[in-house]
Amino acid sequence: MSEDEPLFRVVNGRPTDEELAALVVVLSSLRRASVAPPTPPPSSGWSAPWRSVRQPLHPGDGAWRMSGRG
Repeated sequence: MSEDEPLFRVVNGRPTDEELAALVVVLSSLRRASVAPPTPPPSSGWSAPWRSVRQPLHPGDGAWRMSGRG
């Protein structure tokens, strides 16, 4: 469909400007309702705030291993 072609045309009757405006509003709202809103991408655990919170480190055997774990 090119930009020069009308989106719709009246083939019968003589609608007023107000009736045509109402029809345009209805058709526009139907078009917006049929287009699904974009879904946000799934959130990654890497950016989750809980990743920056961890238990305090306690000195002792194996403490160095726990320093790398959350």
